[in-house]
Amino acid sequence: MALTILFMPESAYGPTNNSIGIGDILRRRGHRVVFAAEASWKGKLEALGFEEDLVDLAPPADDAEEQDPGQFWKDFIRDTAPEYRKTTLAQLETVIKPIWDSLIDGAKYCEPQLKAIIERVNPDVIVEDNVITFPALLTSGKKFVRIVSCNPLEARGADIAPVFSGLPADDRGEWDAFRAEYDRTHREIWAAFNAWSVEQGTRPLPDLDFIHEGDLNLYVYPEALDYTNARPLGPAWHRLDSSVRETEDAFELPFQRGEGALIYFSLGSLGSSDVELMQRVVDVLGTTPHQYIVSKGPLHEEIKLADNMYGAEFLPQTKIIPLCDLVITHGGNNTTVESMHFGKPMIVLPLFWDQYDNAQRVDELGYGVRLSTYTFTDEELKGAVERLLGDAELRAELAATGEEIRQRDGLRKAADLIEQLGLK
Repeated sequence: MALTILFMPESAYGPTNNSIGIGDILRRRGHRVVFAAEASWKGKLEALGFEEDLVDLAPPADDAEEQDPGQFWKDFIRDTAPEYRKTTLAQLETVIKPIWDSLIDGAKYCEPQLKAIIERVNPDVIVEDNVITFPALLTSGKKFVRIVSCNPLEARGADIAPVFSGLPADDRGEWDAFRAEYDRTHREIWAAFNAWSVEQGTRPLPDLDFIHEGDLNLYVYPEALDYTNARPLGPAWHRLDSSVRETEDAFELPFQRGEGALIYFSLGSLGSSDVELMQRVVDVLGTTPHQYIVSKGPLHEEIKLADNMYGAEFLPQTKIIPLCDLVITHGGNNTTVESMHFGKPMIVLPLFWDQYDNAQRVDELGYGVRLSTYTFTDEELKGAVERLLGDAELRAELAATGEEIRQRDGLRKAADLIEQLGLK
């Protein structure tokens, strides 16, 4: 029986691309897949074969030009970039709370739009890949799936480090102070959002969480990195070891391979907006004997590449990582998972949100190196490159881990679970 499945991903590329990957499998199985994405994605999802019934998260400006997908968050990164030089504890007030404030404003603004979309589409299943509750998705009486495509510390526990902290798993010395500061900076906005959500008809939110669990909960993270031994999850939770979309264009190297390694460098669609940081990394890597593919992002014209590099504004990342020997990344969940999926070591330069958690996890388990994003020295970056490239034992372990992750086929597992829920 064909189902109608409504996806509502967060506007940034990571969650939207994850939903695109799962939605594409379901679409090819004959199901009707509709995206209630943010309005800046207009036309991009339709081109991939999906229906679009889009939402505005804020009032459109009278003279608004057509925006790039996820433009709001690109602007946010640009405007708050100086805050990323602060500790994760300090960022709770200057980065994390403002993000929640913006997400809350968007959820409130689009609530009537979502109700109208659900009435028009009449889905069998609603799938949300986001970090915040949209009450209309829960109060419609439809089966509800929550996808966590951020680091799974988002599902809290007493025996795991607090989310957004980047603190080590084996040293609890700073955990309580971080949790206390999160409570201090977020208690008031959480309480107000919880009260508003209940007014819309939802059950109360878990304490200091901004999103409810679903009838089905999927999270994207490899078992090799996961925290389940320290924080087991309930039967409604299912891990997808990866969720690597199959909708990207093919990629052929536009240059001849040299004798050195081939390395992929990306700070993501958001982090690449920090041109000063991008240029700093590029300048250091330009002095090494390796070749690089650089995802330059929306401000690509302002980034000057070295002679040993090729780059573009947009690149088909899932086609490039398999060709490379090493990934230098901001630690976004998609890139972290995709690097593990293809068995590649990582150097991680985190900026905000869960990127610190991914950087810490990769480093503490030995699958890569976490560097201080704004204070690393030239020799630290170059040394990390050479150390990871020269570690034959690690490379062999990651190759085997990647093969195991790929065999688990998280993309189709997700589609199967959503399908099974819809057909119950």
